Amino acid sequence: MQSGLAPAGAEAPKRGGTLAFAVVAEPPNYDCHANTSFAFVHPVAPHYSTLLKFDGKNYPKIIGDLAKSWTVSPDGLTYTFKLHDNVKFHDGSALTSADVKASYERIANPPAGVVSVRKAWYADISAIETPDATTVVFKLKAPNASMLTSFASPFDCIYSAARLAQNPRYPETEVMGSGAFTFVKYEKGSYWEGKRFDGYFRKGLPHLDGYKAYFVKSNAVVPGMLGGQFDAEFRSRNPSERDQLLAKAKDQVVVKEGPWVGSLMIVFNTKRKPFDDIRVRQALHMAIDRWGGSGNLSKISILKPVGGFMRPGFEMALPESELVKLPGFAKDIEASRAKARQLLKEAGAENLTFKLFNRNVAEPYTPGGIYVIDQWRRIGVNVQHEQLETKLYQQGVLAGNFDVAIEFINDFTDDPTAQFSKLLTKKASPTGFSGHEDAKLDEMYERQRRALVSAERKKIVQEMDKYAITTAYSVPYLWYQRIIVMNKRIKNWDFSPSQYILQDLSEVWLDQ
Repeated sequence: MQSGLAPAGAEAPKRGGTLAFAVVAEPPNYDCHANTSFAFVHPVAPHYSTLLKFDGKNYPKIIGDLAKSWTVSPDGLTYTFKLHDNVKFHDGSALTSADVKASYERIANPPAGVVSVRKAWYADISAIETPDATTVVFKLKAPNASMLTSFASPFDCIYSAARLAQNPRYPETEVMGSGAFTFVKYEKGSYWEGKRFDGYFRKGLPHLDGYKAYFVKSNAVVPGMLGGQFDAEFRSRNPSERDQLLAKAKDQVVVKEGPWVGSLMIVFNTKRKPFDDIRVRQALHMAIDRWGGSGNLSKISILKPVGGFMRPGFEMALPESELVKLPGFAKDIEASRAKARQLLKEAGAENLTFKLFNRNVAEPYTPGGIYVIDQWRRIGVNVQHEQLETKLYQQGVLAGNFDVAIEFINDFTDDPTAQFSKLLTKKASPTGFSGHEDAKLDEMYERQRRALVSAERKKIVQEMDKYAITTAYSVPYLWYQRIIVMNKRIKNWDFSPSQYILQDLSEVWLDQ
């Protein structure tokens, strides 16, 4: 069990102080199981515990939160968790295996009126058993390689079974968890406040007296940090904001950055001609200079790392030596463009014109759209940029009312089951926006889900990545670079490739 003690050689944590940070959107309601946004996680996660969580010092390693230990049966069908036996909810009641069971039953089989956006992730669960107060057993219908990752989701908050029995929708309007901080106040449009829970089950934690999340517009983050209103924003800032903060407050801030579990992809509507023709899709794919674009776009946006459909640097990602052999990733862009023009000629699509469907969101959609249109112009393709507000954009892609679209992939995890869901047929995934009917991708997806041996799974994942890039129903564009600028007094906040995880604040402290 982790405790509040500092490892040898580390600074001894100081107790006290209130962490102030910015959040650039507000949570739509209080229910973890219904939410998908960082705007929910950042203010709300410190109030709750989850069964498992990610290790901030060794991402993507998974460690226990409520779980003290766990075992998985050799056939991958039984997961047994031993819980800490001293856990209390904020109302003083004990948290037991019954609460874990009730919470996961709510996620996997939500009662009428309850929204569970991750229901499909738990479709393999056939039964949840509670042999005693500190043991919970999940029985699966089929092995699932992503199961432990799913149990570490920051959205899988454990709720009180007793309260859920009275009202299954109580989490929408009431905050009552077992996390390191109790709920104090939510002033809509202004701030969210939490304070130390003295009954927290991890001895010596949390270090902070409390925290305050300020809801502000994105353009108010830098002035707010420079003015001392808050010390950080935990989603990401863009390169110019980072440079501005470094120029004006170099001695007071620290920068942490690296590849983000988020990327842009280009989706071709295969139900519309000529995008049903692989030659046209590959030509448009090959015309894009991703290596040059990375250097240019990273100066003005969060777009930077070049990769396939797995995050560059992740253990299952294609290495650059393999990537450069695939269409769209060769380093000699002029040779690629010559081949692209030849493919368009063969397909009878030399004078191609179409609309690029995109969100009217400045970061990173607008610069991403402008750059790729310029790339296509270089092979004689004329493209109009159609940018819509997010709601209309989403309606359009779901209905298939587009030629080519800029879409995103973004989840709390690098796990391929989450990352590959938009590459599938519509039959297998509601977000299979390209409309292709290539069952081979669905079959590979299912195989990687069921492969419990990591080396075997990696092989299937890389095969699928190559196949998806080559068939080009949808193609990777560029990955995001996560940039966190924060006051130097914030200690023991762990950077990771995801804006969703490691936000329970239980081990963060202020050097003041």
